[in-house]
Amino acid sequence: MLSETTFHDRRINASIGHLFVRTWEPSQLRSEVPIVLFHDSLGCVDLWRSFPSALCVATQRRIIAYDRLGFGRSDACLAPPPLSFIEDEPTTSFAALHSALQLTHFIALGHSVGGCMAVHCAGQYVEQCQGVITIAAQALNEALTRQGIEEAKIAFQVPEQFAKLEKYHSDKARWVLNGWTDTWLHPEFEHWSLIPALRRVICPTLVLHGENDEYGSHRQPDCIARYTSGSAHSEILPGIGHVPHREAEAVVVNYAKEFTERLTP
Repeated sequence: MLSETTFHDRRINASIGHLFVRTWEPSQLRSEVPIVLFHDSLGCVDLWRSFPSALCVATQRRIIAYDRLGFGRSDACLAPPPLSFIEDEPTTSFAALHSALQLTHFIALGHSVGGCMAVHCAGQYVEQCQGVITIAAQALNEALTRQGIEEAKIAFQVPEQFAKLEKYHSDKARWVLNGWTDTWLHPEFEHWSLIPALRRVICPTLVLHGENDEYGSHRQPDCIARYTSGSAHSEILPGIGHVPHREAEAVVVNYAKEFTERLTP
């Protein structure tokens, strides 16, 4: 599979800081419209692992992934993320990417909170976003979400667990972890909702959610599919948890392939 794709890295010089970007190119290009990947709360480009390459081969589209400011190989962010960090993404890190790569059209694919950001970007760039794919995204901050984060917060107190974050985020790991737990567990964030953003999305949406997702019940995909203003299709993946693209990569890639093929004129 790797021989069928090539990738190259670059750093974008944005007003907010330098951002790390990786782009995968297929051996044959089916469409000029790329798929942009939005990582989760603890994620980065490297943590997508083999998924972008597999997606590139299957869809024959350019795949673009970037580390948001403060994550992975992008510059550090000194201030804690504001409670508006999800809705801010279209005007912060993604805006820098959009400008630097001169994106005219794109498909937004996001995992977990990255799925929420993909929705916001689709609603902000209405004429340019041709489709949205959410994987284990949240639409509501429900009790199960907070319980899962509380348990993860305890787990990361073990040095060996925290070292896994340091492997990908180096000295930014504590900022990454605190940004996730402190925001989602903040009392003022308890009633956060993606619904207003969903109503601004008019392009087709594919909603993927694991049956055993430890951070969100089936209310999450149901809400996303219900409130988007465009057409939406939701799939519950049996036996799968919060990281479907890692637990069942081929399944997720196939759903994405079929979805993007329907978008092609």
